[in-house]
Amino acid sequence: MPSGARPELIESPEFFAGGFSWMDALTEAMRAVRLTSALFFNGEFSAPWRFATPAQDKVAPVVSPDSERLVLFHLVIDGVATARTDGHDDVALEAGDIVVFPQGDAHEMWNGRTSKLFPGARLLPQLAKGELAAEKWGGTGAVTKIICGYLGCERHAEGSFLSGLPPIFKINVRSSPAGAWIESAIRHCVSEIDPQRAGRMAVLAKLAETLFVETLCCYIDELPAERTGWLATARDPKIGQALALLHRDPARAWTLPDLARESGTSRTVLVDRFVQLMGESPLAYLARWRLQLAARRLTTTDRKVLQVAYDVGYESEAAFSRAFRREFGVPPARYRRERKAQSVRAV
Repeated sequence: MPSGARPELIESPEFFAGGFSWMDALTEAMRAVRLTSALFFNGEFSAPWRFATPAQDKVAPVVSPDSERLVLFHLVIDGVATARTDGHDDVALEAGDIVVFPQGDAHEMWNGRTSKLFPGARLLPQLAKGELAAEKWGGTGAVTKIICGYLGCERHAEGSFLSGLPPIFKINVRSSPAGAWIESAIRHCVSEIDPQRAGRMAVLAKLAETLFVETLCCYIDELPAERTGWLATARDPKIGQALALLHRDPARAWTLPDLARESGTSRTVLVDRFVQLMGESPLAYLARWRLQLAARRLTTTDRKVLQVAYDVGYESEAAFSRAFRREFGVPPARYRRERKAQSVRAV
């Protein structure tokens, strides 16, 4: 089963028809990105209450130091709440809603009127140890139960499955059988008498990632037909197949006729629809994606520059270096040195 695939989709014949489903592009894109995830806070708040979460650059060093991007999310298990990030309308939440902040922006959540903020700093020792923090706080009113988590990833996810997401959005996970099952599993895990016991945090981490994938799937399902961008492209019956093929085998010497044939469409339709949805041609997108993959290999492996060039589909180091410099402003070897130096300084 592909990572993150939903059970009800696996059972449908369309999932296997032609070897692809609309989820394949998402699956392949996520496979190419190093992901970390966790559920880190189990909160029970009695109205009135309010808590604030700082931006990702403040949160990441504590909960996921190796992540370049941090997606923050909160799942409302019981009760109601309101969420807000600067510059956007308030979002009303009820039980089963997950509110997501794809850019990791600072935000607030509350129920009732109070100027007193939950003292989140007292969670830092547990968060730094990778534990699930649990707190009860607030007044004497209605209770809201919230589970908070994150998905950490590399920066180049901005060019694929994080592309085009609004700074804040909500999905009710109970609207799908898979989402309801994931929520039930999370509730069970966090209600354990000893949630820190061996293996429990690993299970919660997998559930956090699965919850995020399911949320993206529901978001894609609800996209208006006129929407453009990466997720809209992944959903398109034919162009989504082309996108999945490029992600599955980026080093292949793709031509437009080959890509069109294996996507089951014409070259004209492929190019026109891809440009309409993505704003660039399939081969232009592939060129950018190859360079993003190369940048990752340069910083995560010791492979020589020439080997990295071959890995992502270039036939010569010179051609690869020219393309890499156009994209990142520096040649590959210097990029590797500078990124490693930055990592050392961060430690």
